[in-house]
Amino acid sequence: MIEPAPQIDKKELFSKGVNLYTKLQSDTLLKSINNDYLYWDKVKYKKTNHSPEELWYAVKFSRILKSQSVRFGNYLFTYTTTDYLQKSLHYFDLNIGGSLDSNVGIVETDKSKYLISSIMEEAISSSQMEGAATTRKKAKEMLQKELKPKNRSEYMILNNYETIQYITHHRNDDLTLESLLYIHSLITKNTLDKPQEEGLLRSNDDIYVVNHATSEIVHQPPHHGEVNELLTALCDFFNKDSGDFIHPIIKGIIIHFMIAWIHPFSDGNGRTARTLFYWYMLKKGYWLTEYLSISRIIKDTKNQYEKAYLYTENDENDLTYFVTYHLKTMEKAFDALKEYIRRKQSEIKHATQFLKIPNINERQAQIIKLMNEESDRVLNIKEMENRFQVSNFTARSDLKGLEELGFLTIIQVNKIKQSFIKSNDFNKILKTYNI
Repeated sequence: MIEPAPQIDKKELFSKGVNLYTKLQSDTLLKSINNDYLYWDKVKYKKTNHSPEELWYAVKFSRILKSQSVRFGNYLFTYTTTDYLQKSLHYFDLNIGGSLDSNVGIVETDKSKYLISSIMEEAISSSQMEGAATTRKKAKEMLQKELKPKNRSEYMILNNYETIQYITHHRNDDLTLESLLYIHSLITKNTLDKPQEEGLLRSNDDIYVVNHATSEIVHQPPHHGEVNELLTALCDFFNKDSGDFIHPIIKGIIIHFMIAWIHPFSDGNGRTARTLFYWYMLKKGYWLTEYLSISRIIKDTKNQYEKAYLYTENDENDLTYFVTYHLKTMEKAFDALKEYIRRKQSEIKHATQFLKIPNINERQAQIIKLMNEESDRVLNIKEMENRFQVSNFTARSDLKGLEELGFLTIIQVNKIKQSFIKSNDFNKILKTYNI
């Protein structure tokens, strides 16, 4: 459990907080605390000439000065616009919205190639966070070859993948209670202990978010009788821009938080929450969000992810803890995307040596490179369709062409289906071209 912060006496906040706040305004300490948006459990260890409690009063006063509020049903939430938030939002406005001229380095011809891989990464990581037990390599193979899921973990990954594809095609739609239930049914298909709960709101309060290490209850969602009203308010928040302006990225993050906080379903709330964040970002024109595997970063920082929720709830529903964490996660995901693109472009560059071979195209050069690096790889036509985003005819022609040139050997799986493996003469043929 999160250590409770000192109780703030509203009557004493001005007298205790304002004096120290005034003294610390020109100091970097207060700005640093707010940019990292530290909670009491970190603030109390900061070295000053004042007591930890006095510093906490100054911190709280500085946050209240710049706070905005948002209401859902009977619950009031706030967030504070810090320097870090403004800087980060400006950075993303420049880099993940607007036109294809973004400095990320994706050219139009490569767009679908990177998109399909990024969607797979997001689907896999989001599912692994919720307990899907499978390797990334095996999961990607299932998606690329369109293999039928064999267990709950594989269904979770396939469901996430198909749900993200669904929202990319419906990005401009409004969010309704019906569409939310449909999203949940898509994302939980064949994965719940009670299949009848797919696309169904919870009808009881036997739902607790538990710290499995200590068996402590860390969050008890609102009463099930409030769920409908809260989701109606969330749909309005998603669809309408009314009242005070809220930056779209902050709005998307709040939507993510609220689904997990309301916990409207018996299971699948986290996956649904992350899906709605993607949906809202795409709806607002942040097209590059499609390429960001945010769940992969969250999975690697799950402890911080959970604490961001707990800090918010423990500190008077201050959403800035979660917003700050989420923006830092997006920065890491964006950096990972740039590195991924750099790596892929380097791989394509390295594949050009195979273009010296007569009568092959760029895709076939990449296939030869792949088989040269992974000798035991088994290819099929469906995987090539998905990898290169080409038609069945083109994928078939590429593989058949390489078989005719002696690089691949056909394995007849059944009367119709064929797979392709590295031929016995593969290395010998490469040597004839000095590769």
